[in-house]
Amino acid sequence: MKTSHEQRSGLGLISHLWNQWISTFAILMLLLLTLIIGTGDMIHGQMLRLGERLYGDDKIGMQYSFLRAEPKKPSCDRNVDIDKLVKEKMQQEASDPDAAFFGLTPEADVRASFVSAQTDCEQKYVFYDKLIKHMEDHPSLRSYRSMETGFFWILKWGSEHRVLILILMVVIAAITASLKMHHIGLRPARTKLDFKVYNIAMVLGNTLLSFSVISQYRSVLNSGVESTFETIGVYWLWMILFVVLTVISLFKLFRTPENAEEGGKFGLALLSIPLYAFMAIVTGIAFTFFMDYPMGQGIYLGLLTEFSNIFLNLALFIWAGMLLTQTRVMDLFLAILRPWNLAPETLTWIILIGAAIPTAYTGASGIFVVAAGAIIYKEVWNSGARRQYALAVSAMSGSLGVVLRPCLLVILISMLDSRHVTSDELFNHGIYVFWLTSLIFLSVSLFLAEEKFRINPPVVAVPGMLRAMIPVIPYVLIILAIVGFYKFGLDTKMDEFTAPVILPVMLLAFILFDKLLGNKLPIPENPNKALALQHEKNSEYLREHGETAETKRSFRSAIRFATSESVGHIGALIILMALSASVGGLIERSEIVTMIPTHLGSILVTLGFMALLLALIGMTTDPFGAVILVAATIAPVAYENGIHPIHFWMIVLVAFEFGYVAPPVALNHLLTRLSVGDEEVAAADAEAKAMYSSFYYRYERWILPIIVLFTSLALVTFVPYLLNLFDWYSGK
Repeated sequence: MKTSHEQRSGLGLISHLWNQWISTFAILMLLLLTLIIGTGDMIHGQMLRLGERLYGDDKIGMQYSFLRAEPKKPSCDRNVDIDKLVKEKMQQEASDPDAAFFGLTPEADVRASFVSAQTDCEQKYVFYDKLIKHMEDHPSLRSYRSMETGFFWILKWGSEHRVLILILMVVIAAITASLKMHHIGLRPARTKLDFKVYNIAMVLGNTLLSFSVISQYRSVLNSGVESTFETIGVYWLWMILFVVLTVISLFKLFRTPENAEEGGKFGLALLSIPLYAFMAIVTGIAFTFFMDYPMGQGIYLGLLTEFSNIFLNLALFIWAGMLLTQTRVMDLFLAILRPWNLAPETLTWIILIGAAIPTAYTGASGIFVVAAGAIIYKEVWNSGARRQYALAVSAMSGSLGVVLRPCLLVILISMLDSRHVTSDELFNHGIYVFWLTSLIFLSVSLFLAEEKFRINPPVVAVPGMLRAMIPVIPYVLIILAIVGFYKFGLDTKMDEFTAPVILPVMLLAFILFDKLLGNKLPIPENPNKALALQHEKNSEYLREHGETAETKRSFRSAIRFATSESVGHIGALIILMALSASVGGLIERSEIVTMIPTHLGSILVTLGFMALLLALIGMTTDPFGAVILVAATIAPVAYENGIHPIHFWMIVLVAFEFGYVAPPVALNHLLTRLSVGDEEVAAADAEAKAMYSSFYYRYERWILPIIVLFTSLALVTFVPYLLNLFDWYSGK
């Protein structure tokens, strides 16, 4: 075994440079390029308008569009001898037998034709001379034109190659996640046996994926169908990715980390295998050896290319969440609530309601958990809550907002099932599901709380709250300025389509303000001295792991740190989504869903069966892949059994969220651990076992979300039918 110094000087140094610098810089460039593409149309439109205002002239009929390319001198002769041309034309016709048979063209008509051509030629020269003179009168035009057309070229190239940008981003991020062992699994690898099993599974899964994408590439080449540069580039990137991941896993298989614990149990070691490796092994074996369809995994990876805009937006949201950790925004806004000294349960309820808004923009609870789970965990813990409770809240922090406008997941549902539902109908009913789930959470939390209620009197709280509002004002002004700039400067409002672009810009502005002037507006002290001391104690772990803005970083270092953290999250989450699509494809091709009876008899039995089936799907696949699978296979069966489409999709959304917090996978809990850190989750479990004998309090982070979302799922599934809130649906 090499020493750490030898590792750092050899392959260890290469790994360090890749993880900390190369991949971070590459992903930052790709994210910025995605931002440019996202804002490109609106910016370029304004550049054209500015060019018109600067260089257009209505008096002489000059428009900037005429000046976007260097004028070309007309090729025609403006000084022709019309008499000579007419004479030659008449002589030519006279010598032509066919012309003599049909009759000669009158000389006047021939002359008129040449006069018209000369007039057109003269007009071209006049316009050309006018362009040249106008450009000479405006010497800055060429510089502005070069900037505008150069930006347009980047925009055009980026728009035409979004898929390549996404796959390249996934390749870099997934390689980094593999080097860091950052992929999502049921438990982290700790022992030597864990690492052996982990890497063997990674080798097998990535080998199957490599074989699949190579088979797909060969099939395309042998088909004789002409492929574009982008298509071939995507195939090559997939092949490079999985071959490199296979090599990395092989290398790690023979280089167990020095800090690995001795021993281990095989059953626990299996739980350390990344979920995507499990999916790769299962789907690879099924497609290759049982269905004789080796290219199956590669085919279903095409989900990423088909919805490249959505996945690029998810990458931007992850980056925005990591940028948020480098600002003081959450602390400053939550400082407004601290003077009230609210009980953790009440404070948490308010935080979850607030968290529903960014979740609605991301379109998936898992994305928000990755982006803000650590921040919410810190604040809930600092309010005096149990660690287990704080982890439970972090796991379901994104569960409430997936039914609210303008959730991308709902937009996708309305696109896939446009014959039966619209986004407006789903959003209008989703608001009731949101308040139902939030009130259930508050009720359950207060019922199980150790301290039922706590609040400071207004005479104490209001002055502190007003003082805490002062440092928030600059951030509110920044928000208004950026939203106003996009609305009035770029004629673009903030909605589900522009939020992925606007939010990172807003957070970059927050970080810049924090580094320049933020220290002049300190965060007010917590008036509750006991909780203030606990806040300082609880923050030690988070400061050590760089998960709080209290660490002193320059603007450049903060951007680098946020981007570096984003790389691993992007790689781990999007590759998991890609393999979830393969699982969905396997389910679809196996025709298991066709075994569901078309008519189940009782509508109540149908509702219960659908809720259970959808929850099981939510346990195994990501929301975007699951929605595509459900729309194609399960939705028609539900409609045939009389379930109203709006009611069905509300059940789908709540069932998915229940599946994401329920064992055996509990994806949102895995993402919480990814965000908060393995050590902190382990510390929370140890603390609960040491302090509590109650089964509930020992496993609160698992039980609380299940109670809340199962209750919500049961009510959403059965109450609308029992109260006849929807008409009986005939499926027509």
